Amino acid sequence: MTSVAIPAAPGLGVRRGVVVVLAVAGSITVSNIYFPQPLLEAVARGMSVSEPTAGLIATAGQVGYALGISLLVPLADGRNLRRLTTVLLALTAGALLAGALAPNLVVLTIATAAASTTTVLPQIILPAAASMAGPAGRGRVVASVGIGLTLGSTLSRTLSGAVADLSGSWRGAYALAAALTAALILVLPRHMPAADGRATIGYRELIASMPRLLRTHRELRLSAILGATTYAVFAAFWATLPFHLAHPPFDKGAGWAGLFGLLSLPAAILSYSAGKLSDAFGATRVNVLAVACLGLALALFATLGTTSLVALILGTNLLVYGTSCAQIANQARIFRLDETVRARLNTLYMLFAFSGGAAGSLAGVRLYNAGGWTWTVLGCAAFLAVAGTRLAVHSAAARH
Repeated sequence: MTSVAIPAAPGLGVRRGVVVVLAVAGSITVSNIYFPQPLLEAVARGMSVSEPTAGLIATAGQVGYALGISLLVPLADGRNLRRLTTVLLALTAGALLAGALAPNLVVLTIATAAASTTTVLPQIILPAAASMAGPAGRGRVVASVGIGLTLGSTLSRTLSGAVADLSGSWRGAYALAAALTAALILVLPRHMPAADGRATIGYRELIASMPRLLRTHRELRLSAILGATTYAVFAAFWATLPFHLAHPPFDKGAGWAGLFGLLSLPAAILSYSAGKLSDAFGATRVNVLAVACLGLALALFATLGTTSLVALILGTNLLVYGTSCAQIANQARIFRLDETVRARLNTLYMLFAFSGGAAGSLAGVRLYNAGGWTWTVLGCAAFLAVAGTRLAVHSAAARH
């Protein structure tokens, strides 16, 4: 049977159909990091543990993802991507199934960390897509795949919260995630780039080369700091939102916490514009826009977010848009660097970003337990202040 080639999108250098597959696969795989967040209150109730203890699941997910990025994503520079994709999908599906069957919080936390460690395909897909794209359209291709990641991170919360409410248990969300991940084994590997004939690089050499890359590339260090701080704000908000909504004056369950993912969908879709803006005006200006949006979100959370659902929804949209813009700008910046080490550059960037996310999740839950919503917002403001200061220093240096 003959196949019909899908024409490349003008200026993108990669077939539209391939971009769609990569975006959908990125959406499904990245959702494995985020879908447990609306379930934290339900897990605390179902397993009879405290809210801060259940919050360790969110932290384990961020730590596991950072670990997987540092240890597994570099393999994309020196291994067959199709084989690597198949293995990672199988391992992730197995870990998620173990989570669905977990008898206690310890097993659930370990299973969540394991699934997060192996579900690093979004950070393999992105540099692969960037490599297939032409330089002029790299920002748009990154944004196209990035919008899939944003939709996965937001809508996964909605879906998992709804599944928990309808089934009466958080376990159904883990089972569904395992099934969707396993299904990708039939589709994604054959759409990844084939082996290009480069010599296989030893794993030890891949890992050992990364500190040098961080020292060499100033633009990478900038993206890493901005990614870590802005993502800390994002992670702290989502880790504490279920607890904030579960308490007066809201008294809402996991379904409502998940619904915020759906309610922030306009911002997720709008964030595609960050790719075009980055191509046209540069990544730094998009970073400024991102920090401004996050600042407005925190202002809404601090002033009206204690009593108003509308303010929380508006703030969530600003938060999602700002975080997505920051992510797209940061990765567009590093993907313009050395193409031969692109996966390792992305590894370093995402290691910083998700380490920031882990710190944000942990700090957010602890601050909420100590001083409620107001303390959580103040903690987020501290992270954002670091991002704003670093960006201001960079912009001032660029003008001289």
